[in-house]
Amino acid sequence: MKSIIVVVCFVFAFFSAGVIAAGITEKGPAEITIDGGSKGAVDFPHQKHQNTLGDCKICHDIFPQKLGVIKALKDEGKLEKKQVMNNCRGCHRNLAKEGKKAGPTSCTTCHSK
Repeated sequence: MKSIIVVVCFVFAFFSAGVIAAGITEKGPAEITIDGGSKGAVDFPHQKHQNTLGDCKICHDIFPQKLGVIKALKDEGKLEKKQVMNNCRGCHRNLAKEGKKAGPTSCTTCHSK
């Protein structure tokens, strides 16, 4: 269960333009902006999450590496409202409970209108 939370926690990394081919890894942008729905956009520190995770497949096996994928998946009914937020916030909360440095857990810390 914990590994699933970690996997999904870093789901936002899917926006990178990374390509893994012939052992060459393109890391994508350091920062990306994610469609955060009615609460406003989310500025996502992609590189920070890459450095923490160390394995792009954790997110990119689940979410395609293309711009706008969260909105597209929501529109297709493949992603529930607040599913991404709940996963990321859940991971951050678990890290904090373990006494580790963790990301934000409140709406207004990530979303901006």
